[in-house]
Amino acid sequence: MTSFIIFIIILGIIILVHEFGHFLFSKLFGVYVHEYSIGMGKKIWSKKPKGSETEYSLRIFPIGGFCRLAGEEGEDGDDSVPENRKLYKKSFIQRFLVFFMGPGFNFILAVIVLFILGLIFGGNISTLEIADIPEEYPAYQAGLREGDTILEVDGEKVRTWTQARLAIAMAEEGATVDFKVEDTNGNIRTVEVTPQKEVAEDETVTYVYGIGCRNYRVKGFVGGLKYMVAESKNIFLSMFSTLKYLFTGGVSINDLSGPVGIYEVVDQEAEAGVSNLLYLLSYLSINVGVMNLIPFPAFDGGHILFLIIEKIRRKPVPSNVEATITGIGFILLIILMIYVTYHDIFNLVT
Repeated sequence: MTSFIIFIIILGIIILVHEFGHFLFSKLFGVYVHEYSIGMGKKIWSKKPKGSETEYSLRIFPIGGFCRLAGEEGEDGDDSVPENRKLYKKSFIQRFLVFFMGPGFNFILAVIVLFILGLIFGGNISTLEIADIPEEYPAYQAGLREGDTILEVDGEKVRTWTQARLAIAMAEEGATVDFKVEDTNGNIRTVEVTPQKEVAEDETVTYVYGIGCRNYRVKGFVGGLKYMVAESKNIFLSMFSTLKYLFTGGVSINDLSGPVGIYEVVDQEAEAGVSNLLYLLSYLSINVGVMNLIPFPAFDGGHILFLIIEKIRRKPVPSNVEATITGIGFILLIILMIYVTYHDIFNLVT
């Protein structure tokens, strides 16, 4: 029960902050906001303060939220709202910021939490310098050495240790991986490493390269800033790498997680302590922000794409066309969520 409450709180914070970004910039630019909602589906609570134009509500499914803005889909025929307060009447940059600042506030939330995490609890910052490389494993035997800095993995440039690990994981099981490294003297070389097959007692097969990175611990105000910058970079780049692998086929839809999968992660991290939950909050917040900027209908990135098309065409996309495309995108998104949730439940019970 505790894990479920934590799960709701984490998702609620991420959604609340995301929608507040849309809400705040809508208000700043004088856009009429009909409703500010946390959750989807049937209303379980709503309130419209006296003198307020906006209804604030909670809905039954904590998997999203929305700000219902006047004129969001173009001309809406609503004479109760002045035309100059409808979104489509605002400038390009104002509409862009209204759509962008939902994800933008997710990014702001993430970096603030990462700073607090580094400030109070401290954190480990991983580098691309090789430190842990036992002599009995393939990486050392192939010629990699402590102090070497990884530049590329299988021809792919890497900027963080997480990116390097993802690139290694994308290789076929048992495949040789090329590591381009720079030694302490500035010499650059490429080393081919063929992993060592290991079979556990439960007959699980893994392929081990035997390579680790150098970490250093930080804490305090300056350490918190360093940790915030390093981990923000790490999460952003790992997210972009994952998206690239998703679109190129390296990662399948079955590798994605929905609410059930996230709940399982929250359950595990809750046992590890507050610092792990804070990191998870930051990680998920950045993920939600990046995903929402994908130029797909029903995402904020889809709205931004329509804005850019409008800027290029010098006239807006017809409102009925935009509404139809957005509706189709939303339906596809729901189908994807249902499939991912089904897959999460299947993995949980098998």
